[in-house]
Amino acid sequence: MYNENDKSRNSRMPKWFKRKNNKADRYRPGELSDGNEDESDDYLDEILVRSMETDPCTSSNNELRIFVGTWNVAGRSPIGSLAVDLDEWLNLKDVADIYVLGFQEIVPLKTRTVIGAEDPKEATNWNRLIGKTLNDKYGCPWLTPMITRISSDNYHYVPVSDSDRRASFSSHSEIPWRERSKTVREMPKVGSKYKLMASKKMVGVFISVWMKNEVLRKYCISNVKVCSVACGIMGYLGNKGSVSVSMSIDGTNFCFIAAHLASGEKKGDECRRNNQVVEIFRRTFFPRSPGDDDNPHPLTILGHDRIFWFGDLNYRLYLEDNLARQLIKKHDWRALQEFDQLRREQEYGGVFQGWKEGDIEFAPTYKYSQSNCNRYSGGLPSRSGEKQRTPAWCDRILWYGKGVKQLSYFRSESKFSDHRPVSALFSTEIEVVKSKNRRVGLQSILPTMLPNDQIGTSRGNDEAKSTLLSLMVKDIEESPRHMHKP
Repeated sequence: MYNENDKSRNSRMPKWFKRKNNKADRYRPGELSDGNEDESDDYLDEILVRSMETDPCTSSNNELRIFVGTWNVAGRSPIGSLAVDLDEWLNLKDVADIYVLGFQEIVPLKTRTVIGAEDPKEATNWNRLIGKTLNDKYGCPWLTPMITRISSDNYHYVPVSDSDRRASFSSHSEIPWRERSKTVREMPKVGSKYKLMASKKMVGVFISVWMKNEVLRKYCISNVKVCSVACGIMGYLGNKGSVSVSMSIDGTNFCFIAAHLASGEKKGDECRRNNQVVEIFRRTFFPRSPGDDDNPHPLTILGHDRIFWFGDLNYRLYLEDNLARQLIKKHDWRALQEFDQLRREQEYGGVFQGWKEGDIEFAPTYKYSQSNCNRYSGGLPSRSGEKQRTPAWCDRILWYGKGVKQLSYFRSESKFSDHRPVSALFSTEIEVVKSKNRRVGLQSILPTMLPNDQIGTSRGNDEAKSTLLSLMVKDIEESPRHMHKP
């Protein structure tokens, strides 16, 4: 049982952890490229967009729905009939714009896998299944095998330019049918609803981030980076630790951390978990590289605007086994939460001060007796050969930052492993520079900018276009924004 006097034994977080780092400068979009002067129509369109821009500091808020899920799969491979379980876990009836999935133990935590070379096989298998599940439901199933070429254990999205994006879609319709298969294979996004944005594996910890193609077209996605921190055996082996993804969606920076913390329910094990959290904060780093754009991105976790931390965090219950099982039998989740180790640690300053988590209104997710079983391991009388474990909410999802609203928090009932998968759906605000989305076609506005007697006769008139272009260029050059461009 937990003793209130043990409060003093909690390790206090260092000062740097209690305050949010100074945030990186807000995302400021660069000037649109002038393009090729020979391509006058495209150039006019781009100039027109620039002339319609407002002050880059002026912004509007948009909302995205982000699905975050975590699942300890107990070293089992996804090969087989897992698709139905994955469909239920991803809650595809309530579709999201972004899917962020964290896994633990995608390989057995044996000496060979912990200290040996990384093998991308299982990460690729999981990405194939995730892509197939998402795109079978909302995309073109016959295109899903093409994600194989980007389904590695260490992948991050490289954005394409606006001109390349336009070319990829417009050129497809002009290619003879007999030659299209090769072209489609080079552009897997054409038929798929969701695109893999980032993927990172460290031993058994794995993160996979997918985004709707509509989101890619609407927002500027930049600075997609990955990082891993090993803090397991001896403090530096990858049987425990985290894999993280950082990205900027227009003017908002996101960080997603999938973690697997120290196991154990003995007194003092919670301090080991606390220390690993601090180590992950301290050692996670997203360095700038020569290939980055001119817009600075956060280097550390706490430098981001919206942060999601999830995984098998392994926090247990300060409660004897038989009492815990009695409350579970009554479905008294509120009473059970009073003994939740993670929430106690938050209250006493051990870890995650200021972070949020939704109300837990589902049964503990660990430990089930075995796969294909709905019974918790151990209990009274103890079964021969079973581990005696007090059920606990080991699998959790937390978040930090403003502009985030949790819409749901639930567990799924897959019997694939001794953990049940946990999911949360969020609505989050995105700060968008208005100029990024006000892309108005030349032909749609040209008539309204000409004298009435020229409407209908000047759409194809090169002289009118040239006059309009010179006025726009002059307007841009004389604007305060152009004159005081940093």
